[in-house]
Amino acid sequence: MIENRRNFLKLSGLSGVGLYTAGVTTLKGENTGAKGPENIENKGELKLTQPVNRFPSSLHSYYQDKIREKDALHTQKIMGLNSYQEALEYQDSIKRKILDCIGPFPEKNPLNAKVVGKLDRKGYRIELVTYESRPGYVVTANLYLPKGGRKPRPAVLGTCGHTREAKTSVYQHFAQSLALKGYVVLLIDPISQGERLQFPTDDRKSEVKWGVTEHIYVGNPLNLVGESIAGWFAWDCVRGIDYLFTRKEVDQNHIGVTGNSGGGTQTTWLCGVEPRLTMAAPSCFVNTIRRNFENQEVQDAEQYVPFVLENGLDHFDFIAAMAPKPVILISQEKDFFDVRGTEEVYHKLRHFYKLLGAEDNIQLFVGDGYHGYHQSGREAMYGFFNSITKISDDSLEPEIELEKDEDLWCTPNGQLSHEESKVVGDFVREQSLQLKQTRNPGNLSQLQTTVKSVLNIPYSTKIFDYKIFRGRKEPSFPKTFVSDYMVETEPGAEVAVYKLMDELIYSRPTVNQRKAVIYVSHESMDEDLVNDEYVRNTVVSHTDYDYYTCDLRGFGQTAPNTRINYSIAFRSEYFYAMMANLLGSPLLGRRTYDLLCVLDWLKSVGYSEFKIIGKGFGSLPATLASLIDENVREVQLKNPLKSFSEIAESKFYKWPLSCMPFDVLAHFDLPDCYKLLEEKNLIMDDVWDANPEFE
Repeated sequence: MIENRRNFLKLSGLSGVGLYTAGVTTLKGENTGAKGPENIENKGELKLTQPVNRFPSSLHSYYQDKIREKDALHTQKIMGLNSYQEALEYQDSIKRKILDCIGPFPEKNPLNAKVVGKLDRKGYRIELVTYESRPGYVVTANLYLPKGGRKPRPAVLGTCGHTREAKTSVYQHFAQSLALKGYVVLLIDPISQGERLQFPTDDRKSEVKWGVTEHIYVGNPLNLVGESIAGWFAWDCVRGIDYLFTRKEVDQNHIGVTGNSGGGTQTTWLCGVEPRLTMAAPSCFVNTIRRNFENQEVQDAEQYVPFVLENGLDHFDFIAAMAPKPVILISQEKDFFDVRGTEEVYHKLRHFYKLLGAEDNIQLFVGDGYHGYHQSGREAMYGFFNSITKISDDSLEPEIELEKDEDLWCTPNGQLSHEESKVVGDFVREQSLQLKQTRNPGNLSQLQTTVKSVLNIPYSTKIFDYKIFRGRKEPSFPKTFVSDYMVETEPGAEVAVYKLMDELIYSRPTVNQRKAVIYVSHESMDEDLVNDEYVRNTVVSHTDYDYYTCDLRGFGQTAPNTRINYSIAFRSEYFYAMMANLLGSPLLGRRTYDLLCVLDWLKSVGYSEFKIIGKGFGSLPATLASLIDENVREVQLKNPLKSFSEIAESKFYKWPLSCMPFDVLAHFDLPDCYKLLEEKNLIMDDVWDANPEFE
């Protein structure tokens, strides 16, 4: 177990230095510059006549164009609203869309709330509270209750940003301050923080890494069963409101929510789904998806809601869903979340609120600090909430003395045990097993239709154009000469294709055999052609085929060079897969479409029969394209994924989000495809499970 975990950390990019970067090839001999005990050994340079990553901005530019187009249409739509009735109709439509995107939410179970401890302080008391947001799934929280004065009182749900200790950290500042002003405050631990690590060790550490990394690592497999970790975060908050409604101390006519950064995320999503809210103050989060993407501001999994761009939504809409109820957006001038985007959202919200006759109910505060819920921002929130509830006229923050972490714990050791609470992975595993019993992929024709639908693959392909780079000699390749092409599969998307030959050809593809092999790389065809003996042998052994290789979008020649923080697990393969999910078009689907386009391109120059060979990550589009295209007669897979359910049902995995299509397990799994591909002489070598031993 220890050795497996060590390999998992090293190879999935979740160790302290995060070396594994799916989609960014580390060739033998390339010095990554990473520091730490697990740095890759330099074994000498890979000698090729051309760079192995000539077009590193290709994938980013493709999504940038898509997102800019969505942003422009969204702004045009909002600013084109001209009446109260149009605003109401728009609001009604986005409420339904938001629930479709962030859900599905489960039926509400009994909260089974418990008060496990109490602290008595001057002006207020604190109750240590737990409740179940889902059956057996416990949320740890602190409830701040003012002493004396009027009852019932306005209440605020406090959501925590990315701090290890969450509710016992600096967020005590606003909880104590609000309580002293007369508010009931429920401050909750988010998933993977505080007492709610999903991969806990005995010493309160994470087997993965607390916070951002766990959020991503827990969130990715939820895609396979049609859920998002954003929805799980939001649901914990909804159930927090349910708990507040059980308390006699709470005035149900005044229910607010506030939080910073990750807490601002939860606050924003809750505005879109919780009609009982009467006021909100998200801090250091609300922005435009365009600004975040253009600035390469990669966020963790709960900060992305699937399909929002496909449905014409942005952060704006989660706030607009709450209009005309009062909301203050809090930002900081020096924040890495671009304040320009926050201001753009605010100006659109002013227009929307004005149509509803409540322009002053939307406010913006911009502090002069860096990212964080600074005192100036907190005091802006206090004054804003006070103006609504009239509970106090004091907007200043008193001197605060933070409690010790352990005094605010709801558990003896500061971490829920598996006996006390299930983890997200338990639910994913259970759902995968249930879906296995109910899905029916049908016959070949039915499965082809299902695959296209789930992966949003167009029913026909169109080759826009292709480039011919000068052919060259590559002595390190198993055949000496290379014809070098870039096939445009859709505007802005290109696939690098080589033809390997014994003679030098500079022009368009020449047809020698009428039959062609297409090799689909794991991460880089250059790397595989030089260093993988299995792949090299397939070139030598297929003498009766013309031999082509390809890097599908985002691999090898088009692998992104986007700068991504080490804590972001799976780096580029995570980031661009998330963008694809926002657009409702899974990255695996786009890559499968790329391969179908390459097949059609080769048909157009005279080939009529194909053998597809795919390796590792490339085995997935190889499998799916081979299932769809009738001209593929043979399929050979090296290191294919055993099944999507393997990932869903495993504790650890190394496959990136780009290999996890949304809701796929409700419809089909890879063994369904493999079974039908037996008719095409399927060969599978060295099948990989969820957590394989990469070299």
